[in-house]
Amino acid sequence: MQILLISDIHGNYPALAAVAAHPAAASCAMILNCGDSTVYAPFADKVLAWLRGNSAISILGNTDRKVLKLLAGKSFKKPRKPEKRIMYEDTARRLSPAGRTYLRQLKKKKKLTLEGYRIGLYHGSPEHRDEFLFADTAEKRFCELAAQTDRDIIVTGHSHSPYHRLVGGVHFINPGSVGRMFDGNPEGSFAVLVLGPGRIAVRHFRVPYDIDQVVAGLARHDLPAIYAAMYRQGRKLN
Repeated sequence: MQILLISDIHGNYPALAAVAAHPAAASCAMILNCGDSTVYAPFADKVLAWLRGNSAISILGNTDRKVLKLLAGKSFKKPRKPEKRIMYEDTARRLSPAGRTYLRQLKKKKKLTLEGYRIGLYHGSPEHRDEFLFADTAEKRFCELAAQTDRDIIVTGHSHSPYHRLVGGVHFINPGSVGRMFDGNPEGSFAVLVLGPGRIAVRHFRVPYDIDQVVAGLARHDLPAIYAAMYRQGRKLN
């Protein structure tokens, strides 16, 4: 069984479409998405429609949770910078009724069993939804998390850091960010999980996409120009 692992799309539909068209992704039987599907790129509604239409198993990320707060008439303390807050406000304002309904029904984590393997989806980590786990996070931390879980496979997002680490008998996987990588390479990131009898394999991929579409969308929405620079450079600049 081949499973498409994605996370941190951040409203970047052109990047998501490029991932979906990649031969390795197109051959997958299922999609698991670890959240932050909205905010920053201006196509959140198209992203949510794609996830819904492709029966993706999705959870909420921190940006999604803040959008839900805005939709409920509430606010949030962070981020404080106006140039960041406007990105959330624009997303919430432009979501369709179907997009809002879809986002509201998502959970903060998900446990499932596939091919006999127990899998957990978390945005940050099993212990904290906003914890950052990176490819170079200390082995000790992964050992602590492995000792606390009943899962065979833990898939996370949030850090935009692709990795596959086997620690304490648990496979920790982050597919990287589909729509907003920070490593100086603007290409989208995803992974394919292959499950079989006695076999767990992970392959990571990078895929180019039409960044000009994102830049044009940001301009149409009159959003801060710094985000166009970030998408072009594949870096976090604020």
